[in-house]
Amino acid sequence: MTWYWFPDNTVLCNFASVDGLPLLQRILRGRGRWTEAIAYEAERSARFYPALEKLPAEGWLGAPIEIDDPQEADQVERIRRAVFGGSGSEPLKHLGEAQTCHVIRNWKEYAGSCWITDDRDALDYARRVGITARDTADLISEGISDGCCTRSDGYELLCLMRARGRKLRVPPHQAHL
Repeated sequence: MTWYWFPDNTVLCNFASVDGLPLLQRILRGRGRWTEAIAYEAERSARFYPALEKLPAEGWLGAPIEIDDPQEADQVERIRRAVFGGSGSEPLKHLGEAQTCHVIRNWKEYAGSCWITDDRDALDYARRVGITARDTADLISEGISDGCCTRSDGYELLCLMRARGRKLRVPPHQAHL
């Protein structure tokens, strides 16, 4: 069974904020995927992080996964509202999280995949329902283990992300990566 990595927009923005998308691509090793709502969020975030504009053309996250079935769309909407606090007045808010959770939990070809998010509440929910979930610091640790970057470079990258205004977990010392 093949499993995939599903970074959410916060993670994409973290890496884009430090010109680190090539590193993210190496860490994902051809297993990156995204839903249509995450792709749309990244497109909107490209106003602030222009490197995100290139993601669709580069293709290393694959084609955005679309949920076309009306029953599945209803399930996603229930998750968006009940779990993530989405509302009718903001129909796109938390849609990416809800789509990603739905796909990982319900689509056989993505069973066992990992969701990567820096949203603490989303991480807690994912773990409670059995979705493997990681954050940006975990992803950098994966990159260190795979030889994509050194421990000190990874730690400096996390600190730089934080310095550039990104909200993410940074271990207190590089030895914790």
